[in-house]
Amino acid sequence: MRTTLLRIGGLLTIATGLTLVVVTAGAQTYPTKSIRVIIPFSPGGSVDVPGRIMAQKLSEQFGQQVVVDPRPGAGSTIGTDIAAKSPADGYTLLLTAPAFVISAGLYKKLPYDPLRDFAPVARIGNGPCVLVVHPSLPVKSVKELIALARAQPGRIDFASSGNGTSPHLFGVLFTSMAKIKLTHIPYRGSGPAMTGLISGQVSVSFPGIATALPHIKTGRLRSLAVTSARRSPQMPGVPSIAEAGVPGYDAALWLGVMAPQGTPAAIIDRLNTEITRAMQSPDVNSSFQNVGFDVVTSTPEALGAFIKSEYAKWVRIVRDSAAEVN
Repeated sequence: MRTTLLRIGGLLTIATGLTLVVVTAGAQTYPTKSIRVIIPFSPGGSVDVPGRIMAQKLSEQFGQQVVVDPRPGAGSTIGTDIAAKSPADGYTLLLTAPAFVISAGLYKKLPYDPLRDFAPVARIGNGPCVLVVHPSLPVKSVKELIALARAQPGRIDFASSGNGTSPHLFGVLFTSMAKIKLTHIPYRGSGPAMTGLISGQVSVSFPGIATALPHIKTGRLRSLAVTSARRSPQMPGVPSIAEAGVPGYDAALWLGVMAPQGTPAAIIDRLNTEITRAMQSPDVNSSFQNVGFDVVTSTPEALGAFIKSEYAKWVRIVRDSAAEVN
């Protein structure tokens, strides 16, 4: 009996060792085909543009195509669900943003669990959005906007790129902390939201800097403040919302790469190494600066801890504000 158990134990040890060898060897040869990066936001938006910069650099490094696959809709939940249900083999990744955790508080039931169904891979960037208004709105500062909104509760609209997106919840946080009421108008993507704002259909929005800056420069939009705690290098003359009248306000558009849960650790480590190398290259760093982002890299473990803290923060904000999908 003892001999049999020892043989079984030996066979299990050998099998485990062989599995580790196969996984490690697979990571060394990975990737052997193209990699898909699902971006659950509209093409040309604040997440899509830096995602394409990253994908192009990774294609050069891997010698395999890294293809961006935009899957927008339902506050990023459609594309995120597709990624969650994809094979955990390293050939489908998700590039996401605060909406990844915001949705957990906004929607009563999600088809996936953002904390359990994904494995963190790497953080790649961080950037503020910007509070802008249509020039027809008679305000030139955050304090003037707050005063006007208090005088006309609910009569001023603010546009977002969709329910549950970062511009939506950055607006919710602003109205909550400023103790004002703005009416949320969700659009299907950042492009339509920007069109609605420029045309004057809506008066206020919180787009990414890269999306808004060309229109600010031409005078079609007026910038009031950036959403980060500090001023942005891309807009040094524009104050933060915190210094302009809402102390403590701080909301940034972070970008993180995730993989379906169960993706081999060796492949995640390889991805983290290559993504970090790509992000630290001078050309990518410069390109990120040009679209309003700072390069921020991390280990998978650090990204996981960060997402858990963001989850707790935004779920509380959503529930305290009673924000709803409309």
